[in-house]
Amino acid sequence: MNYDPRSWAVHKDSKHPFDEPAPYIDNGSARPDPARYVDPGFAEAEWEKVFTKTWLLAGPSSDVREAGDWMRFDIGVESFIIVRKDDGQLAAHYNVCPHRGSQLVMGDVGSQGSFSCPFHSWKFALDGSNLAVTDPETFRPEVLCHDIDLSSVRVEEEAGLVFISMTDDVPPLSEYLGTILPMIETYEIDKMHVVQHRRSDWAANWKGGIDAFYESYHLHAIHPQTMGMLDDRTHIDLFDNGMSRQFVPFGQPNSHFPDQQGINPGIAVMLEDAGLDAKTFQGTAYESRSAIAMAKRDRAAKLGLDYDKFSDAQLTDATIFGVFPNAQIGCHPEAVFLHRFKPHADDPNQFTYETTIMYRHIDVPGYGAPLWMGLGDEVDLTGETRPDVVHTSLGEPPGMGEVLDQDSDLLPIVQAGARSRGFRGPLWGEQEARLRHFHVHLDKWMAEAK
Repeated sequence: MNYDPRSWAVHKDSKHPFDEPAPYIDNGSARPDPARYVDPGFAEAEWEKVFTKTWLLAGPSSDVREAGDWMRFDIGVESFIIVRKDDGQLAAHYNVCPHRGSQLVMGDVGSQGSFSCPFHSWKFALDGSNLAVTDPETFRPEVLCHDIDLSSVRVEEEAGLVFISMTDDVPPLSEYLGTILPMIETYEIDKMHVVQHRRSDWAANWKGGIDAFYESYHLHAIHPQTMGMLDDRTHIDLFDNGMSRQFVPFGQPNSHFPDQQGINPGIAVMLEDAGLDAKTFQGTAYESRSAIAMAKRDRAAKLGLDYDKFSDAQLTDATIFGVFPNAQIGCHPEAVFLHRFKPHADDPNQFTYETTIMYRHIDVPGYGAPLWMGLGDEVDLTGETRPDVVHTSLGEPPGMGEVLDQDSDLLPIVQAGARSRGFRGPLWGEQEARLRHFHVHLDKWMAEAK
């Protein structure tokens, strides 16, 4: 048997440089201790050794385009303010007043010239420096000689995305992202804007969320409605620093689907969405994918869009990047999905799943959001309004569509099993190569970080 998941892709004969496979990485076959999913001590060490030491995806640059624009980024016990300064550079601060510890901002995004503490009205500039102390004459000078500025952290942006790090001892973001950075840059996320932003609390460990989203092995079992149009024969690439890439072919039947040749209703929808007439299409299901790519190229040329830089796989597949430690980016020429898996501050049996859909609006007839995005007519695709964040609590359906609702129902069941004495640790197959790669790098950080 061929254990190299790079050979399983339907685009394996492509000569396009984007599709070039990465060198094979063999991460072994060890069975990790399941305590990583349930043990509070592991979660505490994980926070100190991984989350406080790496780059974390805070959000899209589109939320902080202009001077004074800010966004709040919460993870674990911490909250941060990322703001665009007057000189065009970004600053990032702990969302905490140095006076008594009150958080400064409670919203998700905003724009203002300075920050004022809601407790005692101390004021701070965009760069975090203190502008005013209320009634300074009532403080002993020795008290105000202490640092009264906001506590700041490192912040950098690449490819239209903003990252923060709680430590100075981290390489530049471009070096950290490494091989996947130029790949992500081809999608021009900096020209996109947020059209949907949701958070949902799930009764599972955050790594259970990573595990579920990092593989397509489960599609036939958990999401049977996708079997006619989403293939599980996926090309997987593994990179340095725990990064990874996976192509999930759209417009192709799942390997478990009984009819591999016919144009089923799911593929018919994708043909129509690309501007083709499914009723008169003469090809097989396998041939539909290349036909969709060709149709999208023809339409893009008529609309004056540059699709020449994209491979056929980029036009048809979900090209998914794993960004260590806790993010996944699903990329399409028209839209990008930012997925983040945020650990709970105290309970390893809970996490917050956050998804942001970004869309590149082009105001020409014939161009619009693909149907698979599931965006209703009420969604403003123009970018003129930034949608509010919708947050659903533990036990509530996330309301992010049928597929994600199914995931949210299943993950608590998986988490319950992970707590059993009968579960001796995961047994990952090669369709789950990204999972093993992620956990191998997680264990490296747990072993090496001071």
